[in-house]
Amino acid sequence: MTTFTDEDYWSAIVLYGLNSATYKMALGKTLLDLGEQGGEVVPWEVLARAYFDNYTSRLTGPTVLPQQGNPTRLTIMERIVRRYQQGSLEYSQAIVEVAATSFSDVIPRFQTIVNNKELARNKFYHFRHGKSLTLTDSLLTLVQSTQVTAFRNQLDSRWNLLEGAFQMTRDHSLLSNDTRDIYLVNGYQRTNLTSNIPFLEGYQGNTCFYCGEPIPDGDVHIDHVLPRQVLLHDEIWNLVLSHSYCNTSKSDKLVGEHYISKLIQRNENVMGSNHPWKARIERELGSTSVQRAKKLRWHYENVLKVMGRNYWGGINSYNPATDPFFRKFITVLNNG
Repeated sequence: MTTFTDEDYWSAIVLYGLNSATYKMALGKTLLDLGEQGGEVVPWEVLARAYFDNYTSRLTGPTVLPQQGNPTRLTIMERIVRRYQQGSLEYSQAIVEVAATSFSDVIPRFQTIVNNKELARNKFYHFRHGKSLTLTDSLLTLVQSTQVTAFRNQLDSRWNLLEGAFQMTRDHSLLSNDTRDIYLVNGYQRTNLTSNIPFLEGYQGNTCFYCGEPIPDGDVHIDHVLPRQVLLHDEIWNLVLSHSYCNTSKSDKLVGEHYISKLIQRNENVMGSNHPWKARIERELGSTSVQRAKKLRWHYENVLKVMGRNYWGGINSYNPATDPFFRKFITVLNNG
């Protein structure tokens, strides 16, 4: 029986939930804020104020991205924040509206992992709707851990990921030959891959694909697991984030098979989400998990034929059997 820590539960909730809007990411940040303030019982109005402040911060600036995918609608929070910014709502009035209208779905559903409502039920809070939120010891301990900054970065990455997905849906970029510089347009031409970073962070939890260690700010690199010099494309199914050291060490060598197994699992995590790029992965690799794994291994064998057994075994300290990413909740759920 696999034992998971509070940190595992939190990361699973954030990284592997099914999100039709950004409400879960905003609530996650709000919970961390409230936990750091040290209170256990949070009045509903205090919850609404912290939640509204997070959204107002997010929706202020020269570039404001959509918070859900329907191009004809704004979320409840977008509408409230917009009215506040335009001066038709006072701050206190906005808080009242948030408290009355914004929590009916996200509060009951936040502690859900994929579609499993029981795995983390009441793990981080209990609530009396419209009255109060009671933070559990698990949440209060979580915000005191050395990983709290990583959890905040994780939420930001996932929020970026969702906004990017919603923007792509609105722009119909999947129908474009350009698709925001992510895919190769002409033969051998390399494209700008930096716009992939928020997407990949959302599925790697801000850890290096090759060594499993956190990636410091400013040191993130996008790498082709199977060397681009052979495949000659920048398809998302073959892209991962890594440290500069791991990226340089690997260079254009062929990775060991255990990394291919990990890449297959990462792609299946994407397929379990509602991100638009899953349609591209399905088109490139297949409509079932068996087909996708088979096609990816076929690519691996083709690269092996071209390059020979010029392997890069990975970082010495890396052990795929104990890699926390490889053994997280999503693996248990996918195999369950």
